[in-house]
Amino acid sequence: MLARGVDVALVVTHEDNPTENIWFGSVNAVAAEHGIATITPDDPKSPALFDAVQAARPDFIFSAYYRHMLPVEVLALAPRGAYNMHGSLLPKYRGRVPVNWAVLHGETETGATLHEMTAKPDAGLLIGQTAVPILPDDTAGQVFDKVTVAAEQTLWRVLPGLLDGTAPRLPNEREKGSYFGGRKPEDGRIDWSQTAQQVYNLVRAVAPPYPGAFTDVAAPAGTLRFVVNEARLSHARFPNLQPGLQVEDNALLGVCGDGHAIVIHELLHDGRVIDAAAFAGLTNSSRHS
Repeated sequence: MLARGVDVALVVTHEDNPTENIWFGSVNAVAAEHGIATITPDDPKSPALFDAVQAARPDFIFSAYYRHMLPVEVLALAPRGAYNMHGSLLPKYRGRVPVNWAVLHGETETGATLHEMTAKPDAGLLIGQTAVPILPDDTAGQVFDKVTVAAEQTLWRVLPGLLDGTAPRLPNEREKGSYFGGRKPEDGRIDWSQTAQQVYNLVRAVAPPYPGAFTDVAAPAGTLRFVVNEARLSHARFPNLQPGLQVEDNALLGVCGDGHAIVIHELLHDGRVIDAAAFAGLTNSSRHS
């Protein structure tokens, strides 16, 4: 927006949290660099937020990955509209963490969409969108980087039309799309009865910088938790191996319900990378052929 000559009167963002796994730039820092007033309210419904936005007298409101729904009273303070940048090709994947859901479901394409904000999430008219491919081995983090570029391209392309009043408003046909909520830590648990493709999609969807897909294994020392940080889909079949983590020919495999497997390239236990020998030592399980 600054590059397009837009006067950014106020930035509303989140307090930088030193305990959070931050893998993106600080909005606070960018705003400070350009001398833009910034507020970090805990509650988007607070009178302080309403008063600050009202005092800024905005023509437009833009939201990009803000963590809360903005009240309609705040949206109404912008006479020329309030717009949100969403990380999917709406109407598909409305709601939370759309990139992760798209990877989890094996999509081959996603993107970024700028749309009007309404009382319902991701339901307003579409202003513009840009598609990006999801390649077979892309992780959600890699796709997120692509979607970030797509968001920049979308805003750069449509901003002149928004400013001069010629930007299109296209229907957001929600009945043709989908909605998904937020994901919980437990959603990262691997179900080895699923197909290898489904398990691989989960690994990709929550790979770093996200927490990673995990599995619990019974061992002499008790139940141990392992996190699959990186893997690749194997096209070989392993009909003689039980579903779950296995050591075969000194390689770590995740055998799945369809007899196929993922080859594990990075496995963590207690935050440390372990190899096939270390896994076998911890669990007293190994197989050589």
